Amino acid sequence: MSFQEKLEQYAELAVQVGLNVQKGQIIMINTTVDTLEFTRLVVKKAYEAGAKRVHVNYTDPVQTRMHFEMAPDEAFHEYPAWSVAQRDEIIDTGGSFLWIDAEDPDLLTGIPAKRLSDSQKSAGRALERYRQAVGTDKIAWSIIAIPSKEWAGKVFPDLEAAEGIDALWNAIFKTVRIGEGDAIAQWKQHIDLLEARAGQLNSKRFSKLHYTAPDTDLTIELPDKHIWMSGASKTPQNNAFIANMPTEEVYTVPLKYGVNGTVRNTKPLVYQGNIIDGFTLEFEEGKIVNAKAETGQELLDEMLQADKGSAYLGEVALVPHHSPISDSNILFFNTLFDENASNHLAIGDSYPTCYEGGRDLERKQLESIGLNTSIVHEDFMIGSAEMNIDGIHKDGTREPVFRNGNWAF
Repeated sequence: MSFQEKLEQYAELAVQVGLNVQKGQIIMINTTVDTLEFTRLVVKKAYEAGAKRVHVNYTDPVQTRMHFEMAPDEAFHEYPAWSVAQRDEIIDTGGSFLWIDAEDPDLLTGIPAKRLSDSQKSAGRALERYRQAVGTDKIAWSIIAIPSKEWAGKVFPDLEAAEGIDALWNAIFKTVRIGEGDAIAQWKQHIDLLEARAGQLNSKRFSKLHYTAPDTDLTIELPDKHIWMSGASKTPQNNAFIANMPTEEVYTVPLKYGVNGTVRNTKPLVYQGNIIDGFTLEFEEGKIVNAKAETGQELLDEMLQADKGSAYLGEVALVPHHSPISDSNILFFNTLFDENASNHLAIGDSYPTCYEGGRDLERKQLESIGLNTSIVHEDFMIGSAEMNIDGIHKDGTREPVFRNGNWAF
C-alpha cells in the first residue's frame, strides 16, 4: 500500500468511523496550518459522505506562541464570543467536531504558568455548554493526529527531520490499523473486543479498585451505578462514533470523595504546550492534598487550583501494558497516544455517560451523586509492567483485574 493510499484510508477512517458523518451534517474541523494537505483530504471525504458544510479553523503555532508571549495580561481572562457561537451552532444543528492534532509538545515551554492557567480558565467558563455536549456525547466528536516537524523531532531526536516525520507517520498508521487490509473492518472488530471487555467489568460490579506498583498504592471507590465503556460512543440519535483514534481503553467514573493513597506517573504529561513529569499525587477522601513534580511543578500547581473540582479525579481507564502502542516502545509525548499505552487516570471533569442515567443530569445533580465536575480534564499515565490491580467487591472479597500490567481475566 502506497503512502498516498494510506493517507486516503486515514482520512476515510476519520470521516466514516471517527465521526460517522451523516448526510446533511455541518462539520467543524480544528487544526493547525501544518496539516493543510491532509485536512483538505478529510474535507473531501466528508463531503463525499454527505456533509452539508465543512468549516475548518486553522491556527498557526508560531502565532499562538506570539499571543502567549506578547498579548496583555487581560487577554487571558477573556474568550472570544464568536468562537463560542461557532460551537453553539454545531451543537444546535446536530453537527460534529473533528480535531486534527499536530502540536509541538514544547510549543509553550517557558510561558508563565499563570498565563496558561488563566487562558484555560477563561475558555473553560465560556465553553461550558460545549464541554457538556461533548462530555455527554450529545454530538459526535473525534480526535486524530498527524506529524509535524517539531513533534517528530521530539519523538525521534536522533533522526534527520524527513526521516523523523516518516517514522512518526509509520507509527501513527500502525496505531490506527492502517496498512494491513481493510482498516474500517479492523476497527469494527477492535471495538467489538473492547466492548466485550467493558461488558466483563460491568458484570463484576466492583465497589473499589486497588492499584499497587512502585511508588503507587491507591484505592479508588466506584459509584454503585458506574458503567464501564469502551472508545465507542453513540449520540442520542444512536449514531456511533469513536472519540479517540487510536483507542485501547475501557473506562469509567470514580466516586469523587472515594480516592485514597498515592500514585506516581509513568509517562510525561504534555499540558498546555509544556511537560509535567516525575510527579506523585497523594489523595485523601478524593482530594489531591500533596503534589510533587520533578518537572513542571508550577504548572501542575496551577492546574490543580483551576477550580473546586480540579484536585479530584473524573476518570479511571484501564489499558494493558501489552497493547499495540505500548509494544511499539515509542514515547509519543502526546496524550492521545500515550494514554492508550498505559493505565491512566484523569484529573478533573467526569463523563456522565459512565453513570446510569447520568447523561441527562445537570452539573449540580452530578455533584450530588458523587461525580466530579471541573473545567479541567487531563489524563495522566500510571501503568507499567509492574502494576497490579485488584477489584474489591462490596463484601470485601478481592479479585485480580491486572497482574504485571496486563489483564488477569
